[in-house]
Amino acid sequence: MNGSTSLTIKHLSRISSGLTLNEYETLARLSTPIKIQDFLDTLPMNWEEEGDTHRSPRRVLKEKKAHCIEGALLAAAALWIAGEPPLIMNLSPRWGRGDFDHVVALYKRGGRFGAISKTNHACLRFRDPIYRTPRELALSYFHEWFINETREKVLEQYSKPLDMRRFDTDWITAEKDLWNIADTLDELPYYNLVPKGNWRFVRPADDMELKAGSFIEWQKFGRRT
Repeated sequence: MNGSTSLTIKHLSRISSGLTLNEYETLARLSTPIKIQDFLDTLPMNWEEEGDTHRSPRRVLKEKKAHCIEGALLAAAALWIAGEPPLIMNLSPRWGRGDFDHVVALYKRGGRFGAISKTNHACLRFRDPIYRTPRELALSYFHEWFINETREKVLEQYSKPLDMRRFDTDWITAEKDLWNIADTLDELPYYNLVPKGNWRFVRPADDMELKAGSFIEWQKFGRRT
């Protein structure tokens, strides 16, 4: 990455993106957060059957499947092409509770934050732009994020939003896995959602919540449920 892309640039051109005309036009058609989310919802989950991946938007378009950070990066690229900041944010569960981080792309409308999300579950999905801060948005995921086996609610922290323009544009077309972006997310400042000492007051998921939380969108052989 040559670092030549200024963080003040609002619109990502095809030449700057490094995408082919067909790739660029595909993302350019995703001109609103709702269109981006609708597109991500058509993609089967990337189950990483051959090992962990952090695919670029180009590779997601080629493979036609994605998991959360891959979906968030594709969303960020589409937002940048549409003239919006390509922001992503990490949501982090309590360490050692048997769950993984979840990455979303952020957008704003009328001064309020919303989120674009690639997930296989009913809870960690798209958020409408009604939240005043990233913290408010992160809190919207708290009550439905639990471990089915233990019923324990686990969302603990959210990261400072990461502007993908700091990486120039190589991440959009990279053929190698983007472990550097995952590492950068880990190194960001994180903010606790639950006041110290209040975890003991958090109620486990009840039977109805557990039933709702068991729904998934994509089965492992690529068919929607």
